[in-house]
Amino acid sequence: MPAPLNLIASSPELPAEADAVVIGGGIIGSFAAYYLAQRGLKVALVEKGVVGGEQSSRNWGWCRQQNRDERELPMATKSIDLWERFTAESGEQTGFKRCGLFYVSNDEQELATWASWREFAKTTGVTTHMLTAEEATRRAGFTGRQWRGGVFSPSDGIANPGLAAPAVAKALMKLGSTVHQGCAARGIETAGGAVTSVVTEKGAIRTPLAIMAGGAWASSFCNQLDVRFPQASVRQSIVALATAGIDLPDAFYSRGFSMTQRGEGCHALAISGRARVDPTIQFVRFAREFIPMFQRRWRNLSPGGLEAFRSGHESLSRWSLDRPTPMEAVRILDPKVDQTVVRLLRKRAGALIPALASAPVAGSWAGYVDSTPDGVPVIGEVPSISGFILAAGFSGHGFGIGPGAGHLVADVATGVAPIVEARPYELSRFDPGRPLDVAQF
Repeated sequence: MPAPLNLIASSPELPAEADAVVIGGGIIGSFAAYYLAQRGLKVALVEKGVVGGEQSSRNWGWCRQQNRDERELPMATKSIDLWERFTAESGEQTGFKRCGLFYVSNDEQELATWASWREFAKTTGVTTHMLTAEEATRRAGFTGRQWRGGVFSPSDGIANPGLAAPAVAKALMKLGSTVHQGCAARGIETAGGAVTSVVTEKGAIRTPLAIMAGGAWASSFCNQLDVRFPQASVRQSIVALATAGIDLPDAFYSRGFSMTQRGEGCHALAISGRARVDPTIQFVRFAREFIPMFQRRWRNLSPGGLEAFRSGHESLSRWSLDRPTPMEAVRILDPKVDQTVVRLLRKRAGALIPALASAPVAGSWAGYVDSTPDGVPVIGEVPSISGFILAAGFSGHGFGIGPGAGHLVADVATGVAPIVEARPYELSRFDPGRPLDVAQF
């Protein structure tokens, strides 16, 4: 696979029963399973491909509070602490560190927006520093440019997407639960409106609790259960440069591009918000609900091709539980890299940071970022099916808030006081006729 990923071994046997089955071995599903297992539940984590194989290993790796929507900020703050605590608890390495996130800009409106967010953040106890032109220019000395200002959020950080989900899955197995790769969940069975089992390609697991954390596949899976979950995915691309010997920050944002240290001697580069929209039948179905978001972000979106249609993750078709599904035909979503973006990144990086002009390309990859119409995830029990919890639609923010989201799933599943207020994440906010509040960031 193009994105670096630490591969792990699966558990030897699929259990006949479990207290909970988590569907999807990305960062959300792995942390949900981990926190359930910490509470003494016997958990089976099932993944059609490999743990962390899709967007969980293909993202920026930022763990940020800065510029979070007010609905996500409490979870982001909790997640920063949980990232740190996980390593101490488990002994597994995710590459997390509080390096701080550094932003620069020459746009007065952008700086004013950041300053306004800082005033809001103060009310929640989050500290972020607005930088003067002199401070931003000095801190961004590696660019050789003058800047009007910037932001530095010292308590934010990064983790390594190639290490994180596999590390959590390994910690889960240490707690006595199981991980099953190459094992697609075809659907769930119910009785009396409640979950009774999860049916996988390798057999059924009896359980009263099923968590759908399948990322870009979640809406099509829900459709099998007559659960309406508006979701659309866009295709984003990243290029990694070999940067050994170049003095660069761990994380840096500018309007032209952003970069993040990814392992030793490498930085991953991306353009914030830049994506291809690959039309699918599911996309057409929910297009009207996504109009407000697309109107706000259309400048960064470009028409794509038929790749997503062929991949099958946004299908409206129904499948049988006793026959192979689209998830078995495409084990890992590995879309084509947008070479236009790669060339643009090379050009912008070399122009802004001269030392990067000759830096070799270490790799490039793309992934499908699943989104909801308001840019905020759904986390909670589906009202029509007792014991079926949905955790999807993280809109490009899932990696950083993964620990908090997983913790909230475990809270909902076990009926304890939630780590953050759960109401903003309810699926019912997308009921027809309800007003939509699109995230600002």
